[in-house]
Amino acid sequence: MPGHHALREAIWAATASTEARLLLTLVALVVLGIVGSAVRSLGPRLKAHVDDAVAESIQAGIVTVWSAMTAMFLIAVWRAGWLLEQGLSQIDPSRQQVAAIVLSVAVLVAAYGLTRLTKSSIRRLSKERGAISDHQQEVAHHLVQLFVFAMAVLVVLGIWNVEPGQLLLGAGAAGVVIGLAARQTLGAVLAGFVVLFSRPFDLGDWVVIGDEEGIVTDITVFNTRIRTFDDEYVMIPNDIVTDTEIRNRSRKGRLRIETDVGVDYDTDVEHAMETAAKAMAETETPMERPGPNVVLAEFGGSSVVLRLRYYIDNPSARKMWKARTEVIAAVKEAFAEEGIKIPFPQRELSGRAEAGSVAVSGVSVSDVTDDDTEETDGTDDDRIEREDAADDADAEADG
Repeated sequence: MPGHHALREAIWAATASTEARLLLTLVALVVLGIVGSAVRSLGPRLKAHVDDAVAESIQAGIVTVWSAMTAMFLIAVWRAGWLLEQGLSQIDPSRQQVAAIVLSVAVLVAAYGLTRLTKSSIRRLSKERGAISDHQQEVAHHLVQLFVFAMAVLVVLGIWNVEPGQLLLGAGAAGVVIGLAARQTLGAVLAGFVVLFSRPFDLGDWVVIGDEEGIVTDITVFNTRIRTFDDEYVMIPNDIVTDTEIRNRSRKGRLRIETDVGVDYDTDVEHAMETAAKAMAETETPMERPGPNVVLAEFGGSSVVLRLRYYIDNPSARKMWKARTEVIAAVKEAFAEEGIKIPFPQRELSGRAEAGSVAVSGVSVSDVTDDDTEETDGTDDDRIEREDAADDADAEADG
């Protein structure tokens, strides 16, 4: 390859000094950074003409090729080719082995690119025809992904002249070792397929999984990702998902919300229920059908508790809080207009004479008369005089 040798000799001639090598190294790294930034900024334009997966593949390919060219240039600048030659001499691969390695890498890269293309194709067909849901898209993508990679592995085995049947000889022992070493990962994968096929939730559903609550953003064979209402992304392994109670708040397209309010025991309960129901009916966010209703919940410590029940459609956290705010504000205003009291917590205190004539401040309970009890409601001066009299009586008794 005369051209290759001529280019190498030209680079060597231009980098005779260490300062020139450092300068060219710096220039090469700066150019690599500029190319990377340019390729990243080119992404939106590419995605406007081609699918997102294709655009990302093109970007990754450009950056990879340019990085390889930069590495080869730096090897030539620093005259480090002998390191590669020495390494290859130690390995001493044959031409057939080098070709097999290149073909194997090419097959695996092609399989990865094909899965990206099939995913974008499935998504595009779903948008055009509306035949399958987002959840079904994920299931189809993972099935195609497994099929493509299985075929790629078989092709790679054929390149290396390995019979698939030979792998079965050590499959038993290898299965035991792999099962013990990666039982949690394999359990998550199996649970992932259970989640994908059982469909307890779809992408975009509002779910509660254990202590986490949010919107499902992605479902893979390994984990489920949700975005909480605090804009935090939580990744939950699928084996935990299948072992945990799941509540899907948006599956039926509507959600019932309950809000409790207490009214005074002297209030006309029927009138309070009618007033609350009328106030809820005049709000905007809760659904008209089924309409809001009011039921008696319990006897509270200070009030009779009314339970306000109402529905929202297309449930979301934003709509839930909006509906709850509207209902509370409307019911409070309606109760104020009708003079219906929402009581504060109250306690009724009472006392009684304990058995055994327990002494209090030197006076036994058995000696306390009704008049004394009434006097306890007097001023602090009266209380002090009574305590002084009791102290004098005790002093005389001790004398």
